[in-house]
Amino acid sequence: MNKLLQIFKIPDLRKKILIVLFWLLIFRLLAAIPIPGIDPQKLQEFFSSNQLFGFLNIFSGGGLSNLSIMMLGVGPYITATIIMQLLTIIFPNLKKYYYAEGAEGRAKFNRISRYLTVPLAALSGYGFLNLLTSRGVLPQLEFLSLISNVIVITAGTVFLMWIGELISEYKIGNGVSLIIFAGIVSSLPAHVIDSVLNYNPSILPTYIAFVILSIIVVAGVVFITEGERKLPVSYAKQVRGNKMYGGVSTYLPLKVNQAGVIPIIFAISILLFPQFFAQAISIVSSDLSLRINDFVSGLFNNIFIYSVLYFILVVVFTYFYTAITFDPEEIAKNLQRSGGFIPGIRPGPATTQVIGRTVRRITFFGALFLGTVAILPNVTQIFTGIQALSIGGAALLIVVSVALEIMKKIESQLTIREYEGIF
Repeated sequence: MNKLLQIFKIPDLRKKILIVLFWLLIFRLLAAIPIPGIDPQKLQEFFSSNQLFGFLNIFSGGGLSNLSIMMLGVGPYITATIIMQLLTIIFPNLKKYYYAEGAEGRAKFNRISRYLTVPLAALSGYGFLNLLTSRGVLPQLEFLSLISNVIVITAGTVFLMWIGELISEYKIGNGVSLIIFAGIVSSLPAHVIDSVLNYNPSILPTYIAFVILSIIVVAGVVFITEGERKLPVSYAKQVRGNKMYGGVSTYLPLKVNQAGVIPIIFAISILLFPQFFAQAISIVSSDLSLRINDFVSGLFNNIFIYSVLYFILVVVFTYFYTAITFDPEEIAKNLQRSGGFIPGIRPGPATTQVIGRTVRRITFFGALFLGTVAILPNVTQIFTGIQALSIGGAALLIVVSVALEIMKKIESQLTIREYEGIF
């Protein structure tokens, strides 16, 4: 409570939070503006029969369910980021450049990702509108009307990407994560109201079990997110002038889940990619696009197949993203430069191997946890038959993780200001 009061007592921090909330409010307002000519009943039937697009609707903040100008959310930007990071695996020199250039190299990568977002958003918007037209949700659009709608949808995605980067600059949290967080949280009141209106005393134990499961998942997410393996590190004594430095023992904190919620977001983006590919094919052949889309929908509507693929992708992306963002060789070099070493391990390649092996072991448990939480609602749905619980795991995981990240960012800024006050 004291920290909450401190936030609003510090003018600079209060200003940052209010600006972030303002941009999130703009996002929510734009997500409520639909494109014209929609059949609401058919649109609702379409989303209720397609679980993957239901996921995408969650991450677009409900913008997809009413076909707003923000219907694609940050999905194309996330896809562009995945493509760029996959290229670092395919081309090792690209990865070396990414690390060698430091902040400048990452800025260039982000710039290319932004450029790549534009054609991806245009293709996705064009294909999705064609798909809805073929399902009778939208009337047959003339070519100019279709192109104008695609331009508006693409502009909405680019504008949302810009909002995300603006939010990130205020260091309250990652902009893209906060937009997804806002989208999920905004849908919670509707789900609660729907659950209350459709309450059935016969399934009361299921609701109670879901609440208990949610509490356990929240506790598990906090435990895994905060969990770390402390690798002991010692620093050799060094004499500089008349003073002696070093000779202390500390530890290298290695997170159990280095990747955070990114693997969940990446996995959902990959699962949605076949449908987006089918939409893009509609430019060449509408019939082929429909056949591919029907096949993919039929495959993923099988909850067993979908759950297995989802689990595997989450585990794979946890390892993948950890490998991209955490370089044991670079950590070992930094330790050696500063005179640090792991007791009993020689500096250099041996230290790299120890750090890499430790990270792989703890990542294994983090990946299994993320995968289990992601498919846990699907498993619940298999046993209960209630589809409303199918989006709970991923959404809850993202909400809790982003909330923890926001708390840490705010606490760090409060700590900085406390030190500034002292000096």
